[in-house]
Amino acid sequence: MSPKMLFSLPIAFFVFCLYDCSNNNASGTASGVDTSRLPPVEKKKPNSNYKPAFTGQTRISGVKTETPYKTEKLATGLGHPWAVVPMPDGRMLITEKSGYMQIHNANGTLVKKITGFPAVDYNGQGGLLDVALDPDFTKNKMIYWSFSEKVSGGNLMAVAKGTLNEAGGNVDNPVVIFRATPALRGGLHFGSRLVFTKEGYLFVSTGERSVLEGRMQAQLLNSGLGKIFRITKEGKPAPGNPFIGKTGAMPEIYAYGIRNAQSLDIHPASGELWEAEFGPRGGDEVNIIRSGKNYGWPVITYGIEYGGDQVGVGIQQQAGMEQPIYYWDPVVSPSGMTFYKGKAIPEWENNLFIGGLSSTHIVRLVIKQNKVVGEERLLADTNERFRDVAYNNGMLYAVTDSGILYRISKK
Repeated sequence: MSPKMLFSLPIAFFVFCLYDCSNNNASGTASGVDTSRLPPVEKKKPNSNYKPAFTGQTRISGVKTETPYKTEKLATGLGHPWAVVPMPDGRMLITEKSGYMQIHNANGTLVKKITGFPAVDYNGQGGLLDVALDPDFTKNKMIYWSFSEKVSGGNLMAVAKGTLNEAGGNVDNPVVIFRATPALRGGLHFGSRLVFTKEGYLFVSTGERSVLEGRMQAQLLNSGLGKIFRITKEGKPAPGNPFIGKTGAMPEIYAYGIRNAQSLDIHPASGELWEAEFGPRGGDEVNIIRSGKNYGWPVITYGIEYGGDQVGVGIQQQAGMEQPIYYWDPVVSPSGMTFYKGKAIPEWENNLFIGGLSSTHIVRLVIKQNKVVGEERLLADTNERFRDVAYNNGMLYAVTDSGILYRISKK
């Protein structure tokens, strides 16, 4: 769970400036230093004495990008953005938690504000959250978004869809297609990220709402809390889901035992779904999400309670429960993430980039054969909470809780 955030009024101006990232790009060849196996980037003491299940599961060797790159601050004053999604023409669609979206051109200039969305429960971690473009967006202009919805009994994470009417500055015919029931009272752990599969199904992540009542439901198949769902464009269970036909189980569930996942993306080479989620004090995880699997929360975890006690009986492994590919202790507070899907910066190909909130940097993970083999921290000198990271045409885009849009590209 990320710390409570201070909110500020949007500032209606945009700036363009350049950060010199040469200190992050030293060439191993020129310096004579091997930048592929440096000491681990994490130097702080862990919160617990828990031992990893395998070598390399945490505190892997550090790495350093050798290709020169630049960081540009494209825009400020974005309000409180939650997601940044590239559009087919290279522009960016950015969600704002209070309940609207913005379209910005490739250089950060505001093009259009989009309104007309169903009311959001804008409280704590809730609001207008992620957005995904229909795979046929260029033809149908359909978008899908997740948000916290106020309903009888409290609030919940919902998914809606509608037609983006850019000329009119609104979304037409919005309709809710899925709700992660039951509703609970509170403003924490809604998840949520959206990502389409190549078959046109929609993966949706949700949290377990932080409270104890919701925490235990992460293990229950009749609850939508603490789950990864796979649904159709109409919000129905996707064909082949693992619990279709199982008595008492929600057929939309794809995987379970999740704490609070604000990170999803599909590996560009393997096609598998990867996820990152918040631990409590320690125990932030990266997982490969596979059909029907149980990811353990709250039975197993590498984190401890915020007050210092162990979670449950304090175990990290149990038969039938998946181990994370990687974990952090202390936490990075992982929010939106993306794989680098191009070759503009060669050593970044298929690397995973994750926005860090409390850690105030972007995580770069080098992955080989489904193992993390290197970690780097980008933009650590900005002291910004990175809420989302997106890839487009050889470049990374990131938004921060303070309302900044960054772009990272090859020099």
